[in-house]
Amino acid sequence: MSAGRLIDPLLRRDEEPATLYVAEGKIVDPANYPKDFPWTKIDAQGLIILPGLIDMHVHLREPGESRKETIKTATMAAAAGGITTVVAMPNTIPPADHPDTIAWIRKKVDKEAVVKVYPTGCITEERLGEKLAPFQSLIQAGAIALTDDGSCVQNARIMRRAMEYASVLGVPILDHCEDTALSDGGVMNEGLWSTLLGLPGWPSIAEELIVSRDILLCEKTGAKIHLQHLTTEGSIRLLRDAKKRGLPVSAEVCPHHIALTESALKEYDPRFKMNPPLRTEKDREALIEALVDGTVEVIASDHAPHALFEKEVEFEKAPFGVVGLETLVAVCLKELYFSKKMDLMDLFAKLTVGPSRVLGLEPPSLRYGSAADLILLDLNASWQVDSTAFFSKGKNTPFEGMHLKGRVVLTMIDGKIVWREKRLVEKQKTV
Repeated sequence: MSAGRLIDPLLRRDEEPATLYVAEGKIVDPANYPKDFPWTKIDAQGLIILPGLIDMHVHLREPGESRKETIKTATMAAAAGGITTVVAMPNTIPPADHPDTIAWIRKKVDKEAVVKVYPTGCITEERLGEKLAPFQSLIQAGAIALTDDGSCVQNARIMRRAMEYASVLGVPILDHCEDTALSDGGVMNEGLWSTLLGLPGWPSIAEELIVSRDILLCEKTGAKIHLQHLTTEGSIRLLRDAKKRGLPVSAEVCPHHIALTESALKEYDPRFKMNPPLRTEKDREALIEALVDGTVEVIASDHAPHALFEKEVEFEKAPFGVVGLETLVAVCLKELYFSKKMDLMDLFAKLTVGPSRVLGLEPPSLRYGSAADLILLDLNASWQVDSTAFFSKGKNTPFEGMHLKGRVVLTMIDGKIVWREKRLVEKQKTV
């Protein structure tokens, strides 16, 4: 792979022009190979070479809801979006609260997945928040983290026990922060727009109370806690204070929460209905500031596909959730890079180094010996979001019709090209 600009957030390396050599699924030093070695060369002129991305918040919908998405379609969408590793949430049917379900997922992944997939296990049985799931068995079966994502453990005593147990086992807890006594019935952010639209509100404090509780429990137990899809200025303030005190707390934000606000719901379009909801402009700015200053170290899509008919109902009846695998990079570039808030190195660290450290995975890198999981990015590619062209079964994107700039044009995993834009096919040659 030659003539590209190489950016490696782990090594803080930015080099142009750069050449990479791949053999036996790894990035290698060509000096250790014969001069006549049959390298496969891909022309990367004018493109950026990056480590493959990690999306640590993805709903694959299997088992149980293949009408919405499958492991095959979701991972194809991930590959097209430059994501080489996805972390699967456990709110499936049945939920991943038993090692047999984890084993089923891993077997299906081995058979059908286009990218690497790591499952998570539930915190509580059936995600009901009442009784802890068998953590050790879930981890032994292959779960790399524990979460009831989509639900929040309301009982602080149970959550404390979960953190204590997880701390002993050395795995992080990923928490969906929502006090349901306050959010119950809410379908959008509580505020001016919910009043104008006559829709039930979901107050910011419903998130912030659980963020505060989790931070206090983290301080008590020493467990690693990761706060999922934060949306409010108050949550960021609490997180920033916790980090200043050296607590092992991390957090993520989603592209839709840094790109959109509650005003997008003015037409009652269910494509903008998500959990947690879009907030205010002040909240959006706080999320971006937290990414810029390092308070938040992860960006994740929270890819939540639904069947088309499920979203084609009245706003209040529609399910929460949006898709995001195939727009993740371009939306982040729009809101963070092209807006001159972050450079490419720091932006892509949120999609590689950040999630790997939270999860204890090998950090994606382009150094010798690393797995050849990499992508080519065309910063100058302009395109319009068209959900009918998505690989994902889910078409419920809030970015439909939006004009974006920057697109992944090739994705490689373990040295194998798993997706590429058609215009690159003719440029590939053997030398």
